[in-house]
Amino acid sequence: MKKIDVVLGLQWGDEGKGKVVDVLTPDYQVIARFQGGPNAGHSLHFEGKKYVLHTIPSGIFRDGSINIIGNGVVIDPVILSDEIATLEADGVDVQSKLLIAKKAHLILPTHRIIDAASEASKGKTKIGSTLKGIGPTYMDKTGRNGLRVGDILSPAFEERYQRLKAKHLELLRQYDFQFDITDYEKEWLEGIENLKRFRFIEGEHVINGLLDEGKAILAEGAQGSMLDIDFGSYPFVTSSNTICAGACTGLGIAPNKIGEVYGIFKAYCTRVGAGPFPTELFDKTGDQICTLGHEFGSVTGRKRRCGWIDLVALKYAIMVDGVTKLIMMKSDVLDSFETIKACVAYKVNGEEIDYFPFDIEGVEPVYVELPGWQTDMTKMQSEDEFPEEFNAYLSFLEEQLGVPVKIVSVGPDREQTIERYTEE
Repeated sequence: MKKIDVVLGLQWGDEGKGKVVDVLTPDYQVIARFQGGPNAGHSLHFEGKKYVLHTIPSGIFRDGSINIIGNGVVIDPVILSDEIATLEADGVDVQSKLLIAKKAHLILPTHRIIDAASEASKGKTKIGSTLKGIGPTYMDKTGRNGLRVGDILSPAFEERYQRLKAKHLELLRQYDFQFDITDYEKEWLEGIENLKRFRFIEGEHVINGLLDEGKAILAEGAQGSMLDIDFGSYPFVTSSNTICAGACTGLGIAPNKIGEVYGIFKAYCTRVGAGPFPTELFDKTGDQICTLGHEFGSVTGRKRRCGWIDLVALKYAIMVDGVTKLIMMKSDVLDSFETIKACVAYKVNGEEIDYFPFDIEGVEPVYVELPGWQTDMTKMQSEDEFPEEFNAYLSFLEEQLGVPVKIVSVGPDREQTIERYTEE
């Protein structure tokens, strides 16, 4: 039986999923996004250009590929239309390669306003929302009020839109927040018209049909496992299930159809926005990692908080995701460090624990130190060239995490990717 492979982030997002999907896509005919929305920013670098995808799956550049936006995704027609226009201007035939699930929910202009008003009202307790309307859209989804892509084709669409908008405007009266949606609403309605050029599909039937035909399918996650609505560092999380199980509900596939689970992590750790971050560095080392890793959000431009790798959180993510293969990104960022640290346990009230607890606020990381490799790895082509200290770091990680590190990235470009354990 053909299975669907899944690729997802294991930390707090920004692990480099776009590049990985782009590198893996030659082996897959179908790439499907299963959750999140335009709060995703998957960066791809190749042929001297950089692209950032927010809603469109990262296989869109591959000839003959099928790219599906699944039912678990929330879509802003303005952002999606802009993304499509940018790709089409560069000669990418988006129309023939992109399919959109009818059950995917739509982000309304008023969803964005509710997001901004709600975040502004929280003051110091802000969660660090991207203000893209993601949370309010998922709230309407679970509250059974949402508008879906399939509704666009209904003669009653305009009426349904106005009804939900009126509900939102009533809700906004409780906030002291000034706004004007006129321009954005005009763009939104134009975006809705633009989407009609694309094929709206019964996603679950199409994906299972493609599987039955023997097509190789890769499910692409957004954000990271530690931002999962159930298992992340709540309430500083996103509004969807970012873990592997989200691929089942976000695409309409059964759990027994999941094959390989690729878990992506950085050689260190970052976080954007508010929320606990046990290994965060507030010193020169943290600044150095930020500068060398160009750690600024691809969606918000915000500076990312940086710290050493957290193996307690990583082990937890591997457990809930069922990861079968690990992919380590940004190894080259640590090229110049004399010593590398890794968090192997937490101290809670003076007691050492090696598992991820209910609340990580205020936990103290317990580190082990490893010698750095102090070698520029960005030009390396195979694992035979890896310095001894880097191999030792990889062996240490594999021993701690119990899963092989299959791919190592040594730079942002598609070419700067080294596969390990390749069969002769």
